[in-house]
Amino acid sequence: MPSYRKLGQLPPKRHMQFEQPEPSYLDEGLYYEHVVTTQGFDRTYSILYHKRPPTVVTHTETVGKVEVEAAENQELRHHHIKTQEMPRGGSPITGRVPMMFNEDLVSYRVKPESPQDELYRNAAADELIFINHGSGYLDTTYGKLPYRRGDYIVMPRTTNYLFHSDDISQEDHLVLECFAPVRIPKQYLNEDGQMLLGSPYYERDFHSPTDIATQDDETETSVLIKDHSKLTRVNMQHHPLDVVGWDGFLYPYTFNAWDFEPLTGTLHLPPPYQQTFEVRGFVVCTFAPRYLDHHPKAVKVPYVHSNVEADEVLFYVDGEFGSRRGVGLGSMTLHPGGIPHGPHPGTIVKSMDAERTDEMAVMFDTDRPLLLTEDALKLDDPDYPYSWLA
Repeated sequence: MPSYRKLGQLPPKRHMQFEQPEPSYLDEGLYYEHVVTTQGFDRTYSILYHKRPPTVVTHTETVGKVEVEAAENQELRHHHIKTQEMPRGGSPITGRVPMMFNEDLVSYRVKPESPQDELYRNAAADELIFINHGSGYLDTTYGKLPYRRGDYIVMPRTTNYLFHSDDISQEDHLVLECFAPVRIPKQYLNEDGQMLLGSPYYERDFHSPTDIATQDDETETSVLIKDHSKLTRVNMQHHPLDVVGWDGFLYPYTFNAWDFEPLTGTLHLPPPYQQTFEVRGFVVCTFAPRYLDHHPKAVKVPYVHSNVEADEVLFYVDGEFGSRRGVGLGSMTLHPGGIPHGPHPGTIVKSMDAERTDEMAVMFDTDRPLLLTEDALKLDDPDYPYSWLA
């Protein structure tokens, strides 16, 4: 996580009595300490204080599964998945459509048509939610978290949250369900954990919840919980977002892609220079508007390359893409390991006089091969592998 944060009311020390001025549960007189840890007790953690214990459940029921299955007979070829053609459906949670997956992540696209109507919690994975379009705020266990277009929302597992959109008809998200923690790349941090001078972002660019917004409500409240493929609905005796304060290093936060400070050189720099997050098994990069390579003889589009140990996915967000013909905003391209890819014919010469690019794209590169779903193949352009023909 970027840094230590605190919000709301806290006692002077952890694990000590923290008296409520007006006790509201069992007359115990204390706020209820809730320690949220990662990797046992060895990595980042936060400590929250609830008005009522976060353990009081009145009912549980299974409500189905989220099946993510690979399409049959997948060829080793390049794919152009036109996710901008997806119809709207469901909520920001129930409308998620799986596109591709492996042992480390599942990638979803969602264009909701209806608001989220109950709290949601992913019990088994962190979530990295990219806001392609939309704005609003999330109610979370840690407080109110505003979001806007271009934000990455990093949502730690076990966090309850609810989207409040300014206009649900504008919402459009890319969601990466991450089976290991989302972290800041080590190369951007000094030995003390602070972001280095010269890194492409700074602690000020990361935004945590702004308002504790304690919900002091004894109404029975449901939470939809996802545990890998299983869905369970849990009814709490009271509203679980009754936190009055918290501190620590574990919390949801946003980082806006347009705040990424891209590096450029005299000649082309490879994608690791655009890395934004790291997760076990894959990295996430941001290709933000930037000046292009400025050597007099520079080739200003990426060279042909073979990802011999990685699958590469690019999600097109904004601007015109100098190395590609025919891709649109909202497209996803998958260039798997084992076969080369590079600029389309004609794009090298076309880029010679360009000084900068206004493109914005999100890329994730995976160590393990990605499998496409049937939903993805329905949106796939079967002619894309032949788009390098002159």
